Amino acid sequence: MNDRHPENAATSGQMPESQTLDWNDGDMPYSREFGDHFYCQTDGRLECEHTFLAGNGLPDRWSPGGDFRIGELGFGTGLNFCETWRQWKIHRKPGAHLHFTSFELYPMQRGEIDRALARWPQIDAERQALTAAWPDDPKGHVVIDLDAQTRLTVVCGPALEGVSAAEPGVDGWFLDGFAPSRNPAMWSQELMQAVFEKTALQGTFGTYATAGFVRRNLQAAGFTVERRPGFAGKREMLCGRKEVTTQQD
Repeated sequence: MNDRHPENAATSGQMPESQTLDWNDGDMPYSREFGDHFYCQTDGRLECEHTFLAGNGLPDRWSPGGDFRIGELGFGTGLNFCETWRQWKIHRKPGAHLHFTSFELYPMQRGEIDRALARWPQIDAERQALTAAWPDDPKGHVVIDLDAQTRLTVVCGPALEGVSAAEPGVDGWFLDGFAPSRNPAMWSQELMQAVFEKTALQGTFGTYATAGFVRRNLQAAGFTVERRPGFAGKREMLCGRKEVTTQQD
């Protein structure tokens, strides 16, 4: 993600009631309030594969079958979901279920999602299915059963509130809020602690963010944190795991 505007409402502490989008290169959304693009300008779909899927050991972790739960901070355009769903359909086992839950403060409108995702023919089927099912006025909990093995839930509102109220047992997290310098609340110690508490044992996370305070907040929450090469020339990314701990009687 690339910053352009040095000042915005998010970093000044005044959260806007809605989000204003600019469209660069025809179909790449840019948030004026957060001063950031919604995905990597090189190729957001490949960034998802490198950072969020591979960062969580996917699709390999789907090979045993069974249910799998993904949590995401920042639904945005739905790109991460659509690419995940595309790969899930290729690798899933019969009877397995994917529940993808995302937390989004400013859900996009159907036409905005459609415009943003139309640049990738690889996810045409997923884009069309998502936009066809997307509500006219997304609020509260948006729950969509895309097929018999895939459920999407988008929790609209502040992330800390949504994650704190969520069911535990998340197997993998996509930490994909706007850049930490633009939206520090999405990477706060309180939110990272809530993420950790909702993570299953041996659950994982992947993120493009490498800011020192993000890494420290994840470690303080209890995750073991690892640096890996980033996507498209970005030097590093972070991934981590909630390790099994032994409690003494």
